[in-house]
Amino acid sequence: MANIKFNRKIFEKEIGKLDEDMQNKIAMFGTTLEQITENEIEIEVNPNRPDLLSYSGFKRSFLNFLEKNRGIKIYKLNKPEKDYEVIVDSSVKEVRPYTACAIVKKLNLNDEKIKELIDIQEKLHFTVGRKRKKLAIGIYPLEKIKLPITYTALEPDKIKFIPLEATREMSGLEILQRHPTGRDYAHLLAGKSKFPVFIDADKKILSMPPIINSQLTGRITEETKEVFVECSGFDLWILEKCLNLVVTSLAEIGGEIYQMKVSSKITPDLKTEKRKISLENTNKLLGLELNEKQIKKLLEKMGHNYSDKEVETPSWRVDILHEVDLIEDIAIAYGYDNFAPEMPQISTIGKENQQEVIKKKISEILSGLNMLEISNYHLTNKKDQFEKMGIPEKQEKGAIEVEESKTDYNILRKDLTHYLLKIFSENTDSEYPQRIFETGKVFSQKENKNFEEKEMLAAALVPGNFTEMKQVLLHLFNMLSVNVALKESEKFPMHFIEGRVAEIFLGDEKIGYLGEIHPKILKNWKIKMPVALFEIELERVFEKLI
Repeated sequence: MANIKFNRKIFEKEIGKLDEDMQNKIAMFGTTLEQITENEIEIEVNPNRPDLLSYSGFKRSFLNFLEKNRGIKIYKLNKPEKDYEVIVDSSVKEVRPYTACAIVKKLNLNDEKIKELIDIQEKLHFTVGRKRKKLAIGIYPLEKIKLPITYTALEPDKIKFIPLEATREMSGLEILQRHPTGRDYAHLLAGKSKFPVFIDADKKILSMPPIINSQLTGRITEETKEVFVECSGFDLWILEKCLNLVVTSLAEIGGEIYQMKVSSKITPDLKTEKRKISLENTNKLLGLELNEKQIKKLLEKMGHNYSDKEVETPSWRVDILHEVDLIEDIAIAYGYDNFAPEMPQISTIGKENQQEVIKKKISEILSGLNMLEISNYHLTNKKDQFEKMGIPEKQEKGAIEVEESKTDYNILRKDLTHYLLKIFSENTDSEYPQRIFETGKVFSQKENKNFEEKEMLAAALVPGNFTEMKQVLLHLFNMLSVNVALKESEKFPMHFIEGRVAEIFLGDEKIGYLGEIHPKILKNWKIKMPVALFEIELERVFEKLI
């Protein structure tokens, strides 16, 4: 959640008087009105709506909701002018590989608008940007910059500029060690041999993302009429969406948007996205009997366009990923207070699912061994699932791919093992030993193209060895009053060390493997300590205990 504050006088002048009816409409819009004072109002925005994190963005969408505007607002995009280019050097590939950029002209800034810009920048850093880990945003006065701009990475001692709120020139390392903002975000560049920087045609450093801008070229004032905007990070799709949020907010306060050439792309691209929506699915999910004319009106009330069972969504709506998201918007526009509660015509006696009871018991036993339970996504990516596990992708069958995935997570996971190793790799700076486990579903596709999902349990220790992991496994099944046996394994997953791996049997049936992870696999994950791990199918355990 993020709280944003608006100037009350401006709100009442441009949107409407904050009477009881308006306050109720703000709540029905899906935003919570936290407090109202004589000078300002404070509203809580859900994390799935970053487009509402500025007054400009909130006003645009809320005026649609109030039916003062309808459908998608169109912003003019001007093509790149001479030297409107950002050259992306290959040196940033291992540091912060992507950027999306734009120029906005004809701004008429005042103190209120500058505060709004700073506020949306920091709110996006904190929410979508995960405290600048995923993305960082920079806004610079264009009159102090000579185009084109280069996005590159340099050794820390070669980076020298005066950072914001400083009075002297500092090197890259000095900024991380001595500047307050540098110290706050130093962990984002920890271990990097080079730091990313934006440099203009006069070799002036504009900023060192994701840390700080230059005092000379990175401060917006009321005299600023034109700005250069950049978003840098690791997910190009997220960067482009956040750039859309920033430049359309600038356009709302009178700016004109100009595109830039960034490597082989032109950004920003405010192209809308189209998705099919089913009238049947909408009515079934909401329990209503809406017709197409009503759906069109409700979708337009939420800032979309609708025509012939197809919804056109604006470029700044980063939360619309599926038909269900559109149906949620229809529900908001319809009004949750207009839904009539109904008593279902069924009579049942509820009880806890026995499989969940067993899983809870397993969690209690392993937690009693000072192990930490984790939970990961059902989605993963091919690099983690195959490449880092030493499995050539062409040799792996049965992976279920997600069509038109918007992120790197584009396949359903086939095991829990790689996710446990991923957790270890992301916590190499945490205290050892680390002891973790997870219960969850894995997915595969059979030769007949049918999908199969299994409930699995995996546990891992670092540092750990075969004997320690065996003790954990045997204690677990002893507490469950189930007998398991370990047998020498001749054919086993290639991420284990030969001679340090065993098959786990429940009766005559093999349910999994236990062993030590091969050093080559540990190297792929950049784990510097030995790991012992087991992964088993729980279906047979359920059958034994239920």
